[in-house]
Amino acid sequence: MFYRPAEGHGLPHNPFNAVVTPRPIGWISTRGSNGADNLAPYSFFNAVAYVPPQVMFSSTSAKDDRGDTKDSVANIRETGVFCVNIVEYAARDVMNQTSGPWPKETDEFTDAGIARAACSEIDCARVADAPANLECRVTQIVKLEGAANFAVFGEVVGVHLRDDCLVDGLFDVTRFNPLTRLGYRDYSVVREVFSLTRPGE
Repeated sequence: MFYRPAEGHGLPHNPFNAVVTPRPIGWISTRGSNGADNLAPYSFFNAVAYVPPQVMFSSTSAKDDRGDTKDSVANIRETGVFCVNIVEYAARDVMNQTSGPWPKETDEFTDAGIARAACSEIDCARVADAPANLECRVTQIVKLEGAANFAVFGEVVGVHLRDDCLVDGLFDVTRFNPLTRLGYRDYSVVREVFSLTRPGE
């Protein structure tokens, strides 16, 4: 099968997300200028640079009460900061609860019963028991082609690692089993890890 996205695929559901998988989930916490906290998952997320460490996530839809975007990007425009909370398998249900199209006044930490803690370097809440949290200052927000598509880039200025995820000086993902996004309504979990040595190392 071959199709041109502009002409449609003719399938019951868009296969694009199922092709680019698995994708890590950036569980993004923000705080509006009014002090209200927000928490939402984004599967268009990744690390993009080592020095300085940088991450990005993309928001691809809008809400009526936020104009051209959603709560996360709207809050980041106001404050210039956000926190990435890494999602473990054990948090799958509460993460999913925070993905709803809730009104901008909704505090997803409270709504989903998620414990929060203060960030150290930025004015933002973080998921208290997440395996890791990346505190970020925005470097740029890029408008992408298409309505309501924005890519947010941030420099990581603070990192929290949960103590039980550190083993012999390494951050061990098998201790918490990262949750990943597939296509459609599907997710996966990392349970098996193997190592490869690059040529020349």
